[in-house]
Amino acid sequence: MSATHELHATPETVRWGAFDASFGPALTIASGDRVVMHCVSGPAEVLPPAGSGLTVPPALAAIHAAVEDGRVPRLGPHILTGPVAVAGAEPGDALRVEIEAIEPGADWGYNLFRPLVGTLPEDFPYRRLIHIPVDQAERTCRLPFGPDHGGLTLPLSPFFGVMGVAPPEAWGQISTKEPRAHGGNLDNKELVAGTTLWLPVHTAGGLFSAGDGHGVQGDGEVCITALEMCLTGRFRLTVEKGGGARQPALAFPRAETPTHYISMGIHEDLDLAMKQALREMIAFIVARANISAAEAYQFCSLAVDFRVTQTVNGEKGVHGMLRKGLLF
Repeated sequence: MSATHELHATPETVRWGAFDASFGPALTIASGDRVVMHCVSGPAEVLPPAGSGLTVPPALAAIHAAVEDGRVPRLGPHILTGPVAVAGAEPGDALRVEIEAIEPGADWGYNLFRPLVGTLPEDFPYRRLIHIPVDQAERTCRLPFGPDHGGLTLPLSPFFGVMGVAPPEAWGQISTKEPRAHGGNLDNKELVAGTTLWLPVHTAGGLFSAGDGHGVQGDGEVCITALEMCLTGRFRLTVEKGGGARQPALAFPRAETPTHYISMGIHEDLDLAMKQALREMIAFIVARANISAAEAYQFCSLAVDFRVTQTVNGEKGVHGMLRKGLLF
């Protein structure tokens, strides 16, 4: 019988802005166990003003206080809950992350752009921050603009922008900004509840962390932020030895939704990210179907959709979408 654990976001259970194989686990679980991870989002400078009617979660306020007194070093952009070690995970394995549920953790989120970052920094060389109320029961958010200046309601489609394991020990400490082979800041809006993410394991225990909650996002995340907000996720974490029969020789993250298989490419050059996502999809197809690499290449041109994941994290992303039932 698998167990269910709960990991709250506290100064003792978060890492702000970095992945590192040397980070000790906040929790250790057995393979196949579930963990409910409470994740918070946002530095002090983006909090809603007093009198706004929006509530700052006590957990987020406590982490800000710990930053001020030096207990939590701020090493990069994202607050991550974890890491969670999974007993038996070793380099060369794959960690299967089943995303079973995601719930809003606050009644607001924010969207921000600022100089020198984003997809069009030359067009928007200034800072703009908006706070966006969230109806947690209705799972909607209310934008403070259009149509006709009365505001606009969007349905939520929450996912974690950052999900990753520890990088290889030789990499040392790396920022949460750039997605890489360990996962991290993937910003893939397809990774909602009901999907599964596979991550290559680089160190004992895997050391899974999550954060950077997004209430809703368009492909590209063009201005540099989505609806940034606190989320709570329930994950089932399972070790697949040697990469797993369905995910052989896993080198980069892969995913599966109820309707699609997803390959991912990550590179600072968007063209090379596209090539990597395509190569990953070809390799996946060849491993699963009785066709050659050349045939898989042609099939991708006919039936696989390749989408820009994000263009704002330094390392850009492309993901390939193969609809289930076409080949297998």
